[in-house]
Amino acid sequence: MIETSIRIDADKPENAIAVALCTDSRKRDQVWEHLNELEFLAETAGAIVQEKVVQERPRADVGTVIGRGKVQELKEIIEEHEASLVIFDDDLTPAQARNLEKALEVKVLDRSGIILDIFAARARSSEARVQVELAQLEYLLPRLSRMWTHLSKQWGGVGTKGPGETQIETDRRIVRNRITQLKQRLEKVAVQKQTQRKGRENLKRFALAGYTNAGKSTLMNRLTDSGVLVENKLFATLDTTVRKIALPEGREVLLSDTVGFIRKLPAHLVASFRSTLAEIIEADVILHVIDVSHPLFDEHMESVDKTLKSLGADAIPTLLVFNKIDALEFDEDLSELRAQYPDACFVSAAKDIGIDELLNTMTELCDMGTSTLEYFFPWSAAGETSQIYGVGDVLKREDKDDGIYITARIDNKDKHIASERVLTVN
Repeated sequence: MIETSIRIDADKPENAIAVALCTDSRKRDQVWEHLNELEFLAETAGAIVQEKVVQERPRADVGTVIGRGKVQELKEIIEEHEASLVIFDDDLTPAQARNLEKALEVKVLDRSGIILDIFAARARSSEARVQVELAQLEYLLPRLSRMWTHLSKQWGGVGTKGPGETQIETDRRIVRNRITQLKQRLEKVAVQKQTQRKGRENLKRFALAGYTNAGKSTLMNRLTDSGVLVENKLFATLDTTVRKIALPEGREVLLSDTVGFIRKLPAHLVASFRSTLAEIIEADVILHVIDVSHPLFDEHMESVDKTLKSLGADAIPTLLVFNKIDALEFDEDLSELRAQYPDACFVSAAKDIGIDELLNTMTELCDMGTSTLEYFFPWSAAGETSQIYGVGDVLKREDKDDGIYITARIDNKDKHIASERVLTVN
C-alpha cells in the first residue's frame, strides 16, 4: 500500500479546521451534525479539530467552494490556531483543492480523503491493504497535477525524464498501470472467496450491515464469542469475519461482519471493497444494525440503505436490529419505535438484552422460502441420499428394513432434487 501525502502522522497530531457548506438554512442543524461526524473522523485519523466553520451560500463557489471572502477569513482562523490542515465535509474537485491549498498555504482534504486516510491506517490483512491502495490511487489520479512531486519520491525518480506535462503524464501512466495490477489481484481474491463460500452453501448466511460504530462487532462477539476488535472509533473493522453459530433449535448458520458504512462513503472505496462486501451481497438475510441512541439514526439508516442499493443488495431480506436500547433516555421512545417498526428486533449487545429474541427471529427467517420434506430411499438407491445432505438440513433419518427415511428442510429452489423420492411435504 502506498504512503500518500494525505496521511496524517498519528504520533504528532495536527491542528485542523473543519469546514462545511450550507446551501439551505433549514438544514443548518444537519450540516452541524455532519461537521461533528467529520470531527470524529479527524480524531480517528489523528488530527485535532480546533474550530468548525460553516459557510452559507446559495450554491458552492466553482473555484473555492466557500468564496473568496470566506477563504480569507478561513486563513485568519488557520493562523490563529496554528493549523496545518483544513478538512471539507464535501468532496472537492481537483481544481478546488488546488486553489484552496494555494490560497490557504496548508494541506486541504475532503471527506473522502480523510476516510481513505483512516482505511489506510486500519488495513491489516493483505487483501484490505490492496483494496485501500486501489481506492487511494483512484482518488489521487485526477489530482496528480498537484501531487506528482510526491509520487516521484515514491516511485524512485518518476517524472525526471522531462519537465511539466511530461512528468505528470509519466506519473499518470504509472498510476494507471498500478491500478490495473491491483484490480487483477482483487479479481483473483474474489474467485478464491467465491470458492470458499461454495463450500458452505448448505448453511444459511446472515450478514451484519450498518453504519460505522453502530455496534456490529459487539453484536458479533455476543452471538459468536469471536473476539472481533471493538473500539469506540470509526471503521474499527475492515476485514470480514465469518463465524458459525447455533440457533435455539440447534440449527447452524453462518454470520459475517464487514466494514461499516458512513454517509458520503467514496464510491471508489465501495468498489475496491466489493470482494469483502460480497458476504453481504450473497447473504440470505441482512441484519441491519442501527445505533438507536444516535439522534440521527434515521439518517444513518438511509445512508446504509443507499449503500446496500449501490451494491445490488437491496432485494435481500433485511431484519432491522435496533442496538443500544439501554442508552435510550425514556421508555416511551422505545415503545414508539416498537410501534413504528413491529417486525424489528431491539437489543443491547453490550448489556445482553434482547439477544434471545434476535436468535428466535433468525430461526424464523431461516424457514422463509423452505419446505420440510420426508424422503424414502430404497436400499438399492441409498447412494442418492447424498443429494439431500448436500443441499438440505437433515432433521431426522431412520434406517428401516425396506430403506432409508429422511426428513429434511430444503430451500424451495432445491425441491426438484430427488423429488421422485418425496413422501410428504410440510
